[in-house]
Amino acid sequence: MTLPRIVVTLGDPCGIGPELLLRTLPRLASRADLVVAGARAGVDLLAGGPVPFAWEGDRLATGGCSVPWIDPTPHITPRDLVLGQGGAASGLAAVEGVRAGALRVQGGLGDALVTLPLSKAAAHAAGFPIPGHTEFLQGLAGSPLTRMAFASPGLCVVLHTVHQSLRSVVEGLDEAAVAETLSFAADRFAQFAGRPGLRVALCALNPHAGEGGAFGHEEAILERALDRARAACAEGAWAHVPSPFPPGPAPAGWELYPGRPARGGGVPEFSGPHPADTVFLRAWRGEFDLVVALYHDQGLIPVKVLEPETAVNLTLGLPYVRTSPDHGTAFAIAGRWQADPANFLQAADLAIRLAARARGGA
Repeated sequence: MTLPRIVVTLGDPCGIGPELLLRTLPRLASRADLVVAGARAGVDLLAGGPVPFAWEGDRLATGGCSVPWIDPTPHITPRDLVLGQGGAASGLAAVEGVRAGALRVQGGLGDALVTLPLSKAAAHAAGFPIPGHTEFLQGLAGSPLTRMAFASPGLCVVLHTVHQSLRSVVEGLDEAAVAETLSFAADRFAQFAGRPGLRVALCALNPHAGEGGAFGHEEAILERALDRARAACAEGAWAHVPSPFPPGPAPAGWELYPGRPARGGGVPEFSGPHPADTVFLRAWRGEFDLVVALYHDQGLIPVKVLEPETAVNLTLGLPYVRTSPDHGTAFAIAGRWQADPANFLQAADLAIRLAARARGGA
C-alpha cells in the first residue's frame, strides 16, 4: 500500500518546531511519505542536543530514517537566528517554508499539509502582515472561503471570527455572515467527519443567551442567522467550494474519531443560540457534534481546557487537508527539549488518516 504523502512545515526555526520534528520524525516516517519544508538552520541550532541528526545532501537523517528537506531560504544560517527569540529572519524562514510546503501540496506532490507553529510577530517583522496560517493558505490556494476549526475526540469547534478584537466582533455581528459560517461549517465538517446530519450548536454572544433581551438583543440576529443557515444547507450552497475529498460518502465504517455514533439523513440540525458557559460541556458529553463559536477565546478556552493534548487545528475550505497542533512557538522553552510532542503527533495522525481517505482509501 502506498503511504500518504505528507508535507510538514517547520514553523518558526527559533521556536519548538525543530525539536518536535526531530523527536517524532522516525515515528512519522514509518506511517507516511514525508517531506519537510523550512529553514535547515532551525535544526542546526539544536546540534549537540539529545537527538542526534545529520544532513545527507538535501535529506535529514535521524533515528534510523532519512527524509527529503526543502529549504526556501538557504541564505539564512544559524548566525542569523537566536534560539527562543523570533525576529525578521525567523519570520521570513517560517512564512517561506509554509509557502513552499503549501505550493507542493497544491501542485499534486503531497496529500496533506501539517504546519508547525509560526510567530505572527516575527512574520510581521519580516514584512508579512498575515493574521495567521489560515488566511495565508487561503490566499495561496485562491479559496473563496475558509474557516478555522478544531477537532478532537470529545469536542469539535469552528470559529466564526479569529484574530480580531472583541469590540470588532460585537460591532460587526452580522446575520448573513454568521449564517455563512454556520452553513459552511456544517457542510465542510460533514465532509471531514465522513457523515451527514451533524448536530450543530451556535454559541450565544451574551450571558444566558441574552436572557430574553435583559442582557442584550444580539441573539435575535443569531436566531435569524440560524434560519438562513438551514435554508442554505437545504440548497447545497457550498458545492462550488473545492474539497479534498472525492464525491460520495466516506468509506463504510470510516469515522473522524471512532466511537461517536453515525447519524442518518443529509441535513444538519442547527440549534441555538446556546449560552456559551454550558454548550461546550454539553457537546463534550455527546449532545452536539459541532459547536460554532463567535470569537477566538469563546471557542478556544473550552477546547484547551477539555482537550489540551488532542485538539487539532483543521482548516475548512482548502482544496487539500491541512492540520496543525493547537499551540504556539513556545519561545520561552525552545531548545530545552521540554516541549511535549503529543499534540503535534495528533495533528500528524489526523492528517495521515484524512489524506488516506482523500486518496480514496479508508
